Amino acid sequence: MSASGSQRLSRRVGNVAFLSFCWAATALALTALAAILWSLISQGVGGLELAVFTESTPAPGSQGGLLNAILGSIMMCGLAMAAATFVGVLAGTWLSEYARDSAYGKVVRFINDVLLSAPSILVGLFIYGILVAPMKGFSGYAGAAALALIAAPVITRTTEDVLRLQPVSLREASVALGAPVWKTIWAVIWRSAQAGMLTGALLAFARISGETAPLLFTALNNQFLSLDLGGPTANLPVVIFQFALSAYDDWRRLAWTGALLIAAAVLGVTVLARILAREPARS
Repeated sequence: MSASGSQRLSRRVGNVAFLSFCWAATALALTALAAILWSLISQGVGGLELAVFTESTPAPGSQGGLLNAILGSIMMCGLAMAAATFVGVLAGTWLSEYARDSAYGKVVRFINDVLLSAPSILVGLFIYGILVAPMKGFSGYAGAAALALIAAPVITRTTEDVLRLQPVSLREASVALGAPVWKTIWAVIWRSAQAGMLTGALLAFARISGETAPLLFTALNNQFLSLDLGGPTANLPVVIFQFALSAYDDWRRLAWTGALLIAAAVLGVTVLARILAREPARS
């Protein structure tokens, strides 16, 4: 066999080996994902009943549901996302449109990357030290602050990346028509990048929706229904954590149901956002 034929054979063998490895890794990942989803659905669907959405968490052996935990999670995640989106979008816009490669911008970008990879339990301890301990009490506001601190770096990074992908011609055309820079960003750049920015917000929501560690240090839990975020607040992640470790079958069943609700909520929000962000067909 000639040298060129040997090289072609070697490349084909290497290509087949690499493709086989990729297929095997993909199959392994999909198998693990399917096993997780099957466990979640098979264990969680059985506990879905009206009481889950109409009654608060019960004592062991009593009838109850997850109403207080669901409302607590909605309130804290909603407040956290409002704050994180406001801060993250403005910070990402500043990094993309104003700071760019300046020294100060690099410092801010580095700090944001550090926060992006910070363990959530450290965020919970930080909020505990500055909000919970000085005020001598757990609260839903402290929980929302911890979740917002986790979500904001995600939104900041995705917003900056998406805005940097927008063509320079959009900015030049808007400025050429006499629009100030802030108006160009508001009416042109943000509108062009809205789908990517929405995706960033969804990633942040998916990140915080199941966080347990920071809420253990901030919001803790509440067995009763309360709309006051000024005190300990019930939430699905902590209820799932506590009920899953219990020795009571009814609590473990509610834990699986709560996990299924969180997964369904993330999926539903993602699908809805994809539909809303879909670009209209152009004729």
